Amino acid sequence: MHHAETWKEKLKLFLAILWPIMVTQVSLFAMNLVDTMMSGRVGTDDLAGVAIGASLWMPIFSGINGILLAVTPIVAHLIGSGKREKIAGSVVQGLYLSILLALTVVVFGGFLLNPILTLMNLEPAVNHIAFHYLVGLAIGIIPLFASSVLRYFFDAQGFTRITMIITVLAVPFNVVLNYGFIFGKLGLPALGGIGAGYATAITYWIIFFFSVWMTFKVEAVRKYRLFVQWAYPSWKAMKEQLSIGVPIGLSIFFESSIFAVVTLLIGMMFTTVTIAAHQVALNFTSLIFMIPLSISMALTIVVGYSVGGGKFQTAKQYGRLGVWGGIGILSVGAIFLYLFREEIASLYTVDPEVIALAGQFFIFAIVYQISDAAQAGLQGVLRGYKDVKVPFITAFISYWIIGIPSGYLLAVFTPFNAFGFWIGIILGLTCAAIGFFVRLKIIQKRVIGQTVAE
Repeated sequence: MHHAETWKEKLKLFLAILWPIMVTQVSLFAMNLVDTMMSGRVGTDDLAGVAIGASLWMPIFSGINGILLAVTPIVAHLIGSGKREKIAGSVVQGLYLSILLALTVVVFGGFLLNPILTLMNLEPAVNHIAFHYLVGLAIGIIPLFASSVLRYFFDAQGFTRITMIITVLAVPFNVVLNYGFIFGKLGLPALGGIGAGYATAITYWIIFFFSVWMTFKVEAVRKYRLFVQWAYPSWKAMKEQLSIGVPIGLSIFFESSIFAVVTLLIGMMFTTVTIAAHQVALNFTSLIFMIPLSISMALTIVVGYSVGGGKFQTAKQYGRLGVWGGIGILSVGAIFLYLFREEIASLYTVDPEVIALAGQFFIFAIVYQISDAAQAGLQGVLRGYKDVKVPFITAFISYWIIGIPSGYLLAVFTPFNAFGFWIGIILGLTCAAIGFFVRLKIIQKRVIGQTVAE
């Protein structure tokens, strides 16, 4: 990492950090994509069961990962201000926190999973697949969150290629394990959609072991002596991470939960075919969202580094570059999605009814993706400034006070039916993007004012 001066240097540095993050995010999501596609090839019940299971899991996963994401701005600020000696301690405390959070998820999940699925009144086969898919997935929760801390440690220093290499190496394992556990190949039991949970959990362990190995293998990382010198757990240090991470985690939770809640409500109100079609559209558009999400992560790194080094004008320029770049890329992607929406749906299922309905969901998805790109980039910039509390409130109001209620009303009281929920998503994401934009202007004005005063 270095402080770039010209626009050309800034663009070059930003892209050097961005593209490995993007490959990593796409690769990580490829695991979920493989889960969904292979399960759909078994049957509609398996596709719907994995959809319900994933919808329950993703907000939890995203929220906890968001809490641990605090490692990125903390380490970026330490590097930018020249306080590298404090980095190892922050990462170790992050690892302790990740284990604590993972155990909390497992314990609460053990008590709440079955009642939640029973409350949804799903078809028995779908209920069974969703429950056991998540049971299998639970085996990999601890290594998943621990490896996330290591990833954010690598990324904050600009070593985004390390995580990229780890994830790319892990994806083939996931594909082979899915093939074995879902279809009963390679001497493994045929578990259908349930097998996707076990395959993904084992892959999480593989990613963790690769991540630990990299802390010893890479010279620039080995000097921090992670897993060699251990500090005692410090509530003060973890409290600092939580003060930054909890608002981030809750913001991400509120965003991801709007999609999960919509899936669960559709599961309660509509047919299995509708659930499957909704999941197909949501799954593929989530893959496309990995682009603005990657841009958001890269923005947190470069903005945090610039702010930590007192380069406030540079931080502002990075923000413009990333946010508008994300919107532009998703606008081009929208054209592709519209032209090939049914062909894409056919990759998931052979059911013509599901394919036709998924094609209609894709049309609504095209609209919300533009707002999604804007809000993701803006949040990434705000996290680089360590501004997380107001964005958290903005996310809550946008997604839970505006998005979900309006979607429910449209689905129940208008002819839009299930599509009404997607209109609610569009409204929620658009309000969030506007709120984050206004907040960013306030923060940038405040920072410039402080600089002038000094």
